[in-house]
Amino acid sequence: QVQLVESGGGLVQAGGSLRLSCAASGRIFNINFMGWYRQAPGSQRESVAIISGGSTDYADSVKGRFTISRDNAKNTVYLQMNSLKPEDTGVYYCWLAPNHWGQGTQVTVSS
Repeated sequence: QVQLVESGGGLVQAGGSLRLSCAASGRIFNINFMGWYRQAPGSQRESVAIISGGSTDYADSVKGRFTISRDNAKNTVYLQMNSLKPEDTGVYYCWLAPNHWGQGTQVTVSS
């Protein structure tokens, strides 16, 4: 059993910043691919940022504003979100390959 525990969501004004954290624990066999997805109301879940080894990949909508990083010693992945926009609002989910998900944390950006 794998557990992913997220923290760091909240309410912030446009232009502000938030940092999400996700700690993985349990029977982890491969912690290489981790990342963040988000789901806005009425929309499908979409990939925001993925990290694998030293490589990262971002959705076009967040490039230059969000940074994904990890602490392998702590089995933790982070998402630093700067210059937040109202369209960044949604539930953010931590993901660990192949199919493990966190419970989600709400991010709300007010205009």
